Amino acid sequence: MTSSDSAQQPAKAPAKDPWDLPDVSGLVVGVLGGTGPQGKGLAYRLAKAGQKVIIGSRAAERAQAAAEELGHGVEGADNAGTARRSDIVIVAVPWDGHGETLGSLREELAGKLVVDCVNPLGFDKQGAYALRPEEGSAAQQAAALLPDSRVTAAFHHLSAVLLQDPKIDEIDTDVMVLGEVRADVEIVQALAGRIPGMRGVFAGRLRNAHQVESLVANLISVNRRYKAHAGLRVTDV
Repeated sequence: MTSSDSAQQPAKAPAKDPWDLPDVSGLVVGVLGGTGPQGKGLAYRLAKAGQKVIIGSRAAERAQAAAEELGHGVEGADNAGTARRSDIVIVAVPWDGHGETLGSLREELAGKLVVDCVNPLGFDKQGAYALRPEEGSAAQQAAALLPDSRVTAAFHHLSAVLLQDPKIDEIDTDVMVLGEVRADVEIVQALAGRIPGMRGVFAGRLRNAHQVESLVANLISVNRRYKAHAGLRVTDV
């Protein structure tokens, strides 16, 4: 290659800063299972941070009552209405109703960015233990049931107690975010970063969701031993 040929080569674009995340402040966030502890806590934190939030439940009246309790402009609707009105939909339903709920909302969730935070767990006399769904994880089950949605996984390791405590200003934890499309993952990372003290960290594709979901069983053991509300921090990033 001659020097003139080299001079004609286009300059290589600089690598994108992985912490250069999009502005998500104008997106509407729906929370399916928003009347449960985890969903309610996430709804409260996001709404307090200025996000428009709608919480969903099987019964609209129950969702509306919970929304009034949370304040900060939170609205309540049935699950289908919540899905239709939202740009991002967080799935925080109990594991035993996960498949049925998502299967019934396939049409309403088409084209939506879905964030699954469900942890498939069992409990016995020895404590919590991870379950392995046929699809591999709750997030992979969601992807199988929602082929027209953009499925990601995040918000698994958050303490519902801390999320709902109005005396706590910051949630000191990282959120591991998984997904197939970088742009979708970055939206969820940015959403996590809206909550003071929280940071969203890319943690792989959906095939890696099982071990992230399973880690909650270990955190439950930590919390019981130390009477804590443990979270996670990823070092050196």
